[in-house]
Amino acid sequence: MRSEKEKMLAGELYNPQDIELVGARERARNLCKVLNGTRESDQDLRRQVLMDLFAQGGDTVWLQPPFYCDYGTNIVLGKQVFFNFNCVVLDVCTIIVGDFTLFGPAVQIYAATHPMDARLRRSQEFGKPVVIGSDVWVGGNAVICPGVRIGSKTVIGAGSVVTRDIPDGVFAAGNPCRVVRQLGDEQV
Repeated sequence: MRSEKEKMLAGELYNPQDIELVGARERARNLCKVLNGTRESDQDLRRQVLMDLFAQGGDTVWLQPPFYCDYGTNIVLGKQVFFNFNCVVLDVCTIIVGDFTLFGPAVQIYAATHPMDARLRRSQEFGKPVVIGSDVWVGGNAVICPGVRIGSKTVIGAGSVVTRDIPDGVFAAGNPCRVVRQLGDEQV
């Protein structure tokens, strides 16, 4: 029989109150509390916490606390990813972020979602993986919804709600987020 964690990572319905999952969330929250309590002069401690928190990329991520996540272990970062202040990542499924991607302040990335059926929602939830390419810039206060893929070299406008896939090399914005135009070789 599969564990609740295995079901969660597979994007199937699972019980979020499973003891293993509760313990894993407590671990992440404790690490985030330490991270969020650091001073700018605590760079060595910050780096160690980030390496302990993330599945990959903690060694090069640049992150401005506060930061919050569900598990951390399901967040796979490329090289030199940047998270500005107040970002939230609900990583019940894998969230993959490519190299040199930038997140503005208060960006929220959700792999977590809930059933539409109210009775089922009382005890079960599920998730959908999120994939964000390399060299992406996500403007402040944007929300990236479960199951979304954002292509490389794309810019997501501030305040956007990304509910569907966005291709490579475009500027997209709005609620719901839509492609506004192709990007070329802009200098600014």
